[in-house]
Amino acid sequence: MVDVLFIVLPDTPLMDLASAAEALRRANTASLQQGEPGAFAIRHVGPQASALTAEGLYCSGLAPLPETLARPTWIVLGSHAGPAPTRPADAAWAATRDWLARVVGPALREADGAHRLLTIGEGIDLAAAAGLVDGRRCTTHPSAVDALQQAVPTAQPVPNRLWVEDGPLASCAGSCASLDLMLHLIGGVNGDALAARIAHQLVMAARRSADAPQRSPLLQYRDHLHGALQRVQDAVSLAPTRDWPVEALAEVADVTTRHLTRLFRQHTGLSPRAWVEHVRVTLARQALARGASAQQAALLAGFASDRQWRRARQRAERAERAQIMAEEAAQRETADLDQDD
Repeated sequence: MVDVLFIVLPDTPLMDLASAAEALRRANTASLQQGEPGAFAIRHVGPQASALTAEGLYCSGLAPLPETLARPTWIVLGSHAGPAPTRPADAAWAATRDWLARVVGPALREADGAHRLLTIGEGIDLAAAAGLVDGRRCTTHPSAVDALQQAVPTAQPVPNRLWVEDGPLASCAGSCASLDLMLHLIGGVNGDALAARIAHQLVMAARRSADAPQRSPLLQYRDHLHGALQRVQDAVSLAPTRDWPVEALAEVADVTTRHLTRLFRQHTGLSPRAWVEHVRVTLARQALARGASAQQAALLAGFASDRQWRRARQRAERAERAQIMAEEAAQRETADLDQDD
């Protein structure tokens, strides 16, 4: 179980509280539906028992800032709508800064790495004031990157990024990006299949990653909003070792096999069988990276044999090489057109 503490201060935007918390709530609901306990205990805390948000809505019944972090804890710092020069004089802001330095800082330095600090937009200013950003790669709202660098010369702010993760510090550019960051973190706890399911429930066309290399291959071919296809992809991702002939997939989608094949071609460019194989190849590669043998990786990913896994891997590698060659050819063509201009 992970404690997730949303710090509520005067002038905190509601969206900073609601977007990330809703993703966590849905993750808990999905776990309960699968007969498993929810992974996250969501709490709203602050230096005061109530706070007036930036939108003028009072949040009351806030728990006090804890003096100890008894179990793995994520601390979420939202933005502050007030002008930056006045923030240090704000009693609630200053009390939270001191608490971060006194309680959270030492916890983040613990060897087990159980705790995280998550900042949304200019919420990183508060973390910086508490000395928790020094030497860390991070990000904030694009308009505030230069100011952050000037305030904390040892920080390493990365411009034009949705979110950045560096050790226990995870930061994002703003309220909308907080949902992308939270889904990434949920994927680390509950798995990417569940995170992708939540993204679909929230009608996100695609989960956005900090950059392409950080995006899980399991999230490929899911940047669509077709409900029947999402049901199929959820089912396979949650039970990849099950036998998945196209008839079983069509039953999950509640369409004919011919129509399911058309849907897969239209939305992923793959056949149903090729997409299932893509999922299994990805899972087998992940198992190998964790130290499993080839035979173990094949079984964990749902391949009937090591031989079947090898053939699937060879097909995947050929497809990947073809894609790289196509991309390089497109880049050369673009470069040639630029020279002609």
